[in-house]
Amino acid sequence: MPRYRLDIEYDGSGYAGWQRQDDHPSIQQAIETAIHGFCGQAVSIRGAGRTDAGVHAWGQVAHVDLENQWSDDTVRDAINAHLQMARERVAILAAREVPEDFDARFSATRRHYVYRIICRRAPLVIEKNRALWSPRPLDAEAMHEAAQRLVGRHDFTTFRSVQCQADSPVRSLDRLDVTRGGFDGLIEIHATARSFLHNQIRSFAGTLRLVGEGKWTADDVQIALEARSRKACGPVAAPEGLYFRQVDYDGLFPV
Repeated sequence: MPRYRLDIEYDGSGYAGWQRQDDHPSIQQAIETAIHGFCGQAVSIRGAGRTDAGVHAWGQVAHVDLENQWSDDTVRDAINAHLQMARERVAILAAREVPEDFDARFSATRRHYVYRIICRRAPLVIEKNRALWSPRPLDAEAMHEAAQRLVGRHDFTTFRSVQCQADSPVRSLDRLDVTRGGFDGLIEIHATARSFLHNQIRSFAGTLRLVGEGKWTADDVQIALEARSRKACGPVAAPEGLYFRQVDYDGLFPV
């Protein structure tokens, strides 16, 4: 059976997250239903990451095995046609046939996320559900300085959900940068690692926001990390600011 890699974009608003669920709409289910509409095959796709309800993606990756061989463009366009007919907020950016040992999840070497915060007095309208609103300015430079305390290999118990199913809280965080974005008031938190724990980035974002507001210092973030206790974490930031930006496969089939 030919295997295809799917590069996926979606607006996570209104979905229960990536993973298929019995009683709530999910991104996975939307794509699987569209594939069934295209070729009549019941499939189960595997994604590179399981985003939570309300989280968006610019560069999610999944793979699927189809019974028949189709051109890459046909797979992309046919799935998109059925997604559009169903009014799903999901698009297949690219489809390509890959070797059968390619696995969207286990072949990944790095995952990249962005968390977006917009600081302004007026509430968000166009960006509502697509960024976290902060009605007061945040000190991005102080947030970046504090973020560097989290880079490296650590026990991230403080910054993972109590419902996290990972065997170990230890992870290597390659990058956690806080930058000012492309327009006034936009702050972006860029995170890169091979893998992340459940709610880890949203926990980072909520904690770093406290630094941006002047309520915490970089030392407070260090103390929270070393506490290895969920109670030491700042508030978990809302899901709508989080985007799954990119997956790396170390030169294998780059976008």
